[in-house]
Amino acid sequence: MESSPSQGRSWQTITGALTGQRGPGRAGPRWTNFLCPVHEADGRHHNPSLGVRYDPVQGKTIVRCWAGCDDQDVLAKLNLQVRDMWDRPPDRGPGNNRGRANGGRTEPSSPPLRSGMSLADKAIDYAGFPVPHKPSLGEPLGPPQNIHSYVYRWPDGRIEGAVIRQRVPYEHGYGKAFTQRHWTGTEWENTGFAPIPFRLPEVTDAVAGGREIYVCEGEQDVLRAFDTGQIATCNAMGAGSWTRDHAQWGAGAGRVIVVADRDRPGYRHAAKVAESLHGQVGEIRVLQAAVGKDLSDHLDAGLGPDQLEMVPYLDRHYRQPIQLPRQITRSR
Repeated sequence: MESSPSQGRSWQTITGALTGQRGPGRAGPRWTNFLCPVHEADGRHHNPSLGVRYDPVQGKTIVRCWAGCDDQDVLAKLNLQVRDMWDRPPDRGPGNNRGRANGGRTEPSSPPLRSGMSLADKAIDYAGFPVPHKPSLGEPLGPPQNIHSYVYRWPDGRIEGAVIRQRVPYEHGYGKAFTQRHWTGTEWENTGFAPIPFRLPEVTDAVAGGREIYVCEGEQDVLRAFDTGQIATCNAMGAGSWTRDHAQWGAGAGRVIVVADRDRPGYRHAAKVAESLHGQVGEIRVLQAAVGKDLSDHLDAGLGPDQLEMVPYLDRHYRQPIQLPRQITRSR
């Protein structure tokens, strides 16, 4: 299969390996489907189930086995690595040259597995996320303005509290802030509330009904997931605030998909969520937006939840076979 001028080196590498090993692919409107080298390599007749497409925005070739084979297992069968999915190595910052000469081109070396590194640190190191730097917006020009209220309820519908999203005017733009309020039954108090997940009534119904559940980093992404027909949840106050009190409500779920924000706090938060659910649910996936930083960016780009991409190290480590007898029901 020949590549068009709009398809980069990663497309040539991956489709060339697939064509050489499994034969030519079948081109469709969005994906080109090949025989999967993991589960369709037995010599028998199969309908090709490994989708491949090129993303020119990221300069990346995406592989997706519709039968669920792990992306890294697919690449390993082709004698390729995750880095081969990219046209060029991810930018890891000035003065940090990890490439090596290979046939006149530069490729990244394998991510270093330094002693004592956590899985999240390995994933962050591989992604090459810069150290976060928060620009100064200057002095505040006024009080915070309430933008949105996200109400947290118990499974029976009783209100426990709310998270208030605020916009704060500064000299050089606007900042965002979040605050919590607790409902006493008669009035709101400006204080925290019990550690329960957002949209808990829907979460408990999803666990009982065997539906998959998405865990996002914030309420806005949760609501966007619901707009696509998915059941989703998060904890109050963003990355780092998930606890085992939140996780207990997901115990017994057939499949949980943790959606990580594409940054250092997002990867660490996703690892914390996955670790708390490990062994408590049938299957865990740790995925991220194919475009942009979070699920909202991903959906705004016209992509669906089924087009999220794996987070290196985290997805492979926490992904489990289905262990629970309950049948998983996918959303529409």
